This record gives sequence, structure tokens and C-alpha cells, in this order.
Amino acid sequence: MTTLKDRITEDMKNAMRAKDTQRLGTIRLLLAACKQKEVDERVVLDDVMTIAIVDKLVKQRKDSITAFESAARQDLADVEKAELVVLQEYLPVRLSEEEIKTEVAAIVAALTADLGHKPAQADMGKVMGAVKAKLAGKADMGQVSSAVKAALA
Repeated sequence: MTTLKDRITEDMKNAMRAKDTQRLGTIRLLLAACKQKEVDERVVLDDVMTIAIVDKLVKQRKDSITAFESAARQDLADVEKAELVVLQEYLPVRLSEEEIKTEVAAIVAALTADLGHKPAQADMGKVMGAVKAKLAGKADMGQVSSAVKAALA
């Protein structure tokens, strides 16, 4: 079975063969981030860790697009959007907003049993920790955070 990192490496080779410089640059950037993580933490990345890196790079691209568009730099925003498209290919299918709410509600119910009381805003850290462990890479954490806040309100 091939890992996500193997797939990314294979895609890099294909981009080289196709002389697709824009795609190649984005994939190299992703592989460099993966290698940096492996070197810094002395680990071999599994798919979950690789997805976390892709997620981080996607978030950076979204933030950059917002900043460039507000500064009227559409040329730079377009470059970031192209990179975003390539990076999103490596993310698993995301849960819908309804599925996220359902998962969060189940986790809050489980924590209610563990804590002996319904979690409140003060327990947000505990809830987010449990949710992140279960939904890492499967959902947009911005949506997850909103669902958790709603569930605790």
C-alpha cells in the first residue's frame, strides 16, 4: 500500500515529466515541508501527519489570498489560488457541516458522561482536544471550532 507521501513523490515525478513548473513548484514546497517535519522531530511521517502538513499549507494559502485580495494584488492571489488547488488534491474528502455537528454532539455527549456535567465554555479545550483527535484531516477546523462553540452555548 502506498502512503500519501509516496503519492506526492510520484506526482512530483509526473509533473517533472510533463514540465508543469507551477504544479512541480507546489509539490516540491509540500515535500520540503514534510522533510522539514521529519528532520525536526526525527520521525517518519504517516498519512495523518502528512495531511496535517497539507492542512497547514492550505490554511496559509487561504490567509495569503485574503491578504493579497485586500491589498489589490490579484496577480499574487492568483498564484496562491493555483497552489491551493494542487494542495487540496492531497486532502481527504471533507465532512459536511451537518456531519461535523453530529460528530461534535456525540463527543460532547461522551464528555458529559466523563465529566459528570454538561461541558461549558470553560471546557472548550477538552472538547476541542477530543474533536481534533477524531476529526483531524477529515474536517475544516474552522467549521469544527464553530460547531463546538455552538454545542457548548
